[in-house]
Amino acid sequence: MAESILIDRNATKEAKYKQILPQISALIEAETDRTANLANVVAVLKEVFNFLWVGFYEWKTDELVLGPFQGPIACARIKPGKGVCGKSFEIAKTIVVPDVDKFSGHIFCSNSSKSEIVVPIIKNGGVLAVLDVDSDQLNDFDNIDQEYLEQLVNLIANKW
Repeated sequence: MAESILIDRNATKEAKYKQILPQISALIEAETDRTANLANVVAVLKEVFNFLWVGFYEWKTDELVLGPFQGPIACARIKPGKGVCGKSFEIAKTIVVPDVDKFSGHIFCSNSSKSEIVVPIIKNGGVLAVLDVDSDQLNDFDNIDQEYLEQLVNLIANKW
């Protein structure tokens, strides 16, 4: 696959997701290195949607540790149950936060973050990592983001 993603920049959000998912699948299919795959997924999401911050936190021993990301400097380690990422990890479910100021225990890695979605990567019943996406706009994530980001992390889980 070429090192570029082809999308219609004028398409709806849902249409963009539909365009990038098969391209991401092809991109990560032949690559065996997890870090390379996660880095490319982050790059695609950042390029296509221009989110404030996109990245992964991987479960290592007893905490989530920062993995490949794009955006402002981030928290390096997050304990289970702490912040949106830690809560998503703990309950093994996607969390959509329309306004991070109203999420009890939110971890402020960037003051520019206004809304957030965190999607756990689950394989064989265990959470391996979370995909964290932040926006500088309030209420920027919806059921479309949740649906397609969950499909995306399923592609990643199959490669884990």
